[in-house]
Amino acid sequence: MRTTKTYVALIADVVVDRNSGAVRVERVTAAADAGQTINPDGLRNQIEGGIIQGASWTLKEQVKFDKERILSRDWVGYPILTFAKVPAVDVVLIDHPELPSLGAGEASQGPISAAIAMRSVMQRVRGCAIYPSRRNA
Repeated sequence: MRTTKTYVALIADVVVDRNSGAVRVERVTAAADAGQTINPDGLRNQIEGGIIQGASWTLKEQVKFDKERILSRDWVGYPILTFAKVPAVDVVLIDHPELPSLGAGEASQGPISAAIAMRSVMQRVRGCAIYPSRRNA
């Protein structure tokens, strides 16, 4: 039985600074199968947006808190991926006009996190963000 969600396969070109351990995603190429593609631009934008959001979660975002409260209460305390750090993204759509259209929301967010983690730390990661101090802990 076919799922009701879009299939996404992708590869991330990742660079790790050997001195600092900082991870940078330079390019992501994704292939998406959403059954019959009704709006190619909309589908491509949905996949690309999920890749960028997932990369930000993976590399930057983490709510910090202590025993009493949340400490990340603004954009300084809760960093996100900035425009300068957004990777180039290529999305290839696989159209199946004979099949029903599938939901594409958030289809690329899980795969991008796994691709970045596997290409950068070469081991199973059990939490995000995978910045250097957390990876070496």
